[in-house]
Amino acid sequence: MTMKKLLGTLAGVALLLGIAGAALAQQATLGVADCVKCHDLQTAQIEANGAKHKTQIDCLACHEGHKPKSAKNIPACSNCHSGADHYNVKNCLGCHNPHQPLLVTLSGQQKEICLTCHAEPGKQMAANPSKHAAVACNFCHADKHGMIPACIDCHKPHSATMVQADCKTCHQAHKPLELTYGPATASTMCAACHGKAMNQLAASKAKHSQIACVTCHANKHKTIPKCSDCHGLPHGTMHNKFPICGQCHNVAHDLNNWVQETAPAKKK
Repeated sequence: MTMKKLLGTLAGVALLLGIAGAALAQQATLGVADCVKCHDLQTAQIEANGAKHKTQIDCLACHEGHKPKSAKNIPACSNCHSGADHYNVKNCLGCHNPHQPLLVTLSGQQKEICLTCHAEPGKQMAANPSKHAAVACNFCHADKHGMIPACIDCHKPHSATMVQADCKTCHQAHKPLELTYGPATASTMCAACHGKAMNQLAASKAKHSQIACVTCHANKHKTIPKCSDCHGLPHGTMHNKFPICGQCHNVAHDLNNWVQETAPAKKK
């Protein structure tokens, strides 16, 4: 190699080293404002739905450096998130996009993962078996985290007048067969299932027809009070001989309206 070629080669190498050095020096001084120049999608996602990844940290808090200088510049979620069962779940990126972490997409059977955060619904379903407990969480809370479906998406209303808002008057989704209701519950809600009792009350002239169903059947479905809870023992010692009120008064919804027996015809 001639001296001229050697000098030319050395000059080329120096130029390349200079360019590389300048690039590395520039990388060392890059700030968050530079990220958007190339990563416009990710920065737009964070801006719109970054949650705490937007408000409490910035790009460089996770991505410490840039390739090629920092070969592994995508950190593990466990670097920051630990101390709870949910953070022990493998494959965080299967549900979470770190640039919009709370926009969780759901697919497949995810019940075990859901319960690592939502333990209380799991306990309610285990203690109150129903068909709801037999399906995956995302059968109802489908596709997107936080979705709460309407009951009437799967269940036919008890009556034509019932709407979605009425369902939660008695039912809780994670223990749907454990019916509870408040003192203001309208009797028309009860009538949707208990039509015979309501019809009897409507036809009755007794005071029972003037009070709400929840006055007697208070707080919890299938509560059946004793007559003496309201009426005491008004007939004195007669209760010793007739301890069951219905022996004389018929059922509470149809007081004293007995079916009249026809006397047998006399033989001639």
